[in-house]
Amino acid sequence: MNERWQKEKQAIKAVQVAFDISAEAQKTIKQSALNQNLNPPDLIRKILGLPYNKKPVRPRLTVSLRDEDFEILAKKYQLEPDNQAAIREQVALELIAYAEQPEDAE
Repeated sequence: MNERWQKEKQAIKAVQVAFDISAEAQKTIKQSALNQNLNPPDLIRKILGLPYNKKPVRPRLTVSLRDEDFEILAKKYQLEPDNQAAIREQVALELIAYAEQPEDAE
């Protein structure tokens, strides 16, 4: 069996485990992961002394947008709903502007 399929086989055997911990503990872990350029699962693995991916996480935010969302955003930005690239660009600019605001201006 080649190496790629061996890794796939190992990945299939992995079990995802969820932890019910306080919102404050979750926030602390997520913030610490962000500060260390890790994703939360990798930080949890690090805390537990397990192997983890040490490569920096690519900074990226995601949101799921339905067709109706693109229509709303197209009107907001005065664009065509099918021009999703331009809509994504405007969304990115709006998120950057939001991030640059002082925290108390929200």
